[in-house]
Amino acid sequence: MSGWRRPDPARGLPQQPEDEAGRAPTDDLAEAAPGRRTRPEPSLKGRALRLLSMREHSRLELERKLSQYETHEGELAEALDVLTARGFISDERVADSLLHRRSAKLGASRIKAELQAKGLDETVVREAVEQLRGTELERAREVWRRKFGQPPADASERAKQMRFLAARGFSGETARRVIAGADDEV
Repeated sequence: MSGWRRPDPARGLPQQPEDEAGRAPTDDLAEAAPGRRTRPEPSLKGRALRLLSMREHSRLELERKLSQYETHEGELAEALDVLTARGFISDERVADSLLHRRSAKLGASRIKAELQAKGLDETVVREAVEQLRGTELERAREVWRRKFGQPPADASERAKQMRFLAARGFSGETARRVIAGADDEV
């Protein structure tokens, strides 16, 4: 038999001090269930670090996600400034991470839109898109091959394949070249 025993409610809990109005204190420990401790609310910096430990986030993404926890005006900006100065927030790493995750499935225009939606600096976005331009046709061919694998049988099938590639951010010219070259590959 172990030395642990369930708390006995009949023995009672220690009395909590009361304020002038007769209310118990409202700290986290007073509101916890008997025998349980609660953790204090994490700071904005702590919340940001937790998010950054999962994946790279841009400053704008962190502002969107953490603004609801800001208690004083300017507190969030100050915390994010500290994290940026220490190198925890980096536009270049966000762009590289997104390119690594999404470039095999998406075209340059779609990736550019996603990078801009993250609020990244325009020069970082431009450099990232330039990296993709050289492999655009190869990536479009691979995406097309995985989805369809054979040339379109008629005009409606051709339009469907063109729409598919366009929806993934490949240019119309790239989609035409992929579908026109489909006869050669198969």
